[in-house]
Amino acid sequence: MVKTTMSDAPDPAVPGDDESSGGASSYLVPGLERGLRILAEFSAREPVLGAPELSKRIGIPRTTTFRLLQTLEALGFLERVNGDRYFRLGVGVLRLGFEYLNSLELTDLGTPVLERLRDSTGLSTHLLIRDQRDVVFVAKAQSNASMFGSVKVHVGTRLPAHATVHGHVLMGDLTRDALRQLYPEKKLEQFTERTPGTVDELYERVRHYARLGYAVSEAAFESGISAVTAPVRDHSGSIVAAITATVPRSEIGEAGEKERLVEAVCGAAVDLSQRLNYRPLESDPTFAHARHKVAMF
Repeated sequence: MVKTTMSDAPDPAVPGDDESSGGASSYLVPGLERGLRILAEFSAREPVLGAPELSKRIGIPRTTTFRLLQTLEALGFLERVNGDRYFRLGVGVLRLGFEYLNSLELTDLGTPVLERLRDSTGLSTHLLIRDQRDVVFVAKAQSNASMFGSVKVHVGTRLPAHATVHGHVLMGDLTRDALRQLYPEKKLEQFTERTPGTVDELYERVRHYARLGYAVSEAAFESGISAVTAPVRDHSGSIVAAITATVPRSEIGEAGEKERLVEAVCGAAVDLSQRLNYRPLESDPTFAHARHKVAMF
């Protein structure tokens, strides 16, 4: 993290300072950095924050914090809650988010794959990526079946990676040490009795799904919701996304039905991976399940 001064006045530019210091830190604008750090503090778990708390987290005076908040509000990136000194993210952030998602090659290539998977299974399908400790839904193909009327996940939705099979799949390339860096705390936040409680438990879960090549969740994170998720890899073989199909009940069904869904989801994941120039190996378990794909439903 770049250390900034408490003053709002910009530092004078020093010609050639970037080259002499060996980095580009002299080109950072403290006020812009602080404003972006404020926006980054808001999340699904903390949608509303006030100036005192933000001042403490960012490490700047309250008066400076409030001026930054007013600026972000004027630009539409924040909005006041009930006219008080508390704020939440505004539509300006949403616009930027959609522009970012629309610019992703991943979503352009993934949307037709999701639609074919939805049409073949009758289920809602989603594409996810990992952003540090969260998974983010970046594209979807919603089923029109009546049973999905109350089961809708919006693009941009975030969920805790350690508590969902989506996250376990997306972390399939991480080592135990990498997970410890991502989760330095001794105990992980519990969402259900099935949530891994420690990094070691999380690592074992991640490795288990990596060996399988997919993951199945039956009401493990949210009651009445099941899912099958498989990894998407790019040309380097790295996991860059995951495809999931949602089943709006606590159990997917009989063994045959579950097997067909696993094969369909793995097939979609391999399809998108190949569009990203991934060349699957015979030892790739996701590819192995995709090869056994049969007619669905």
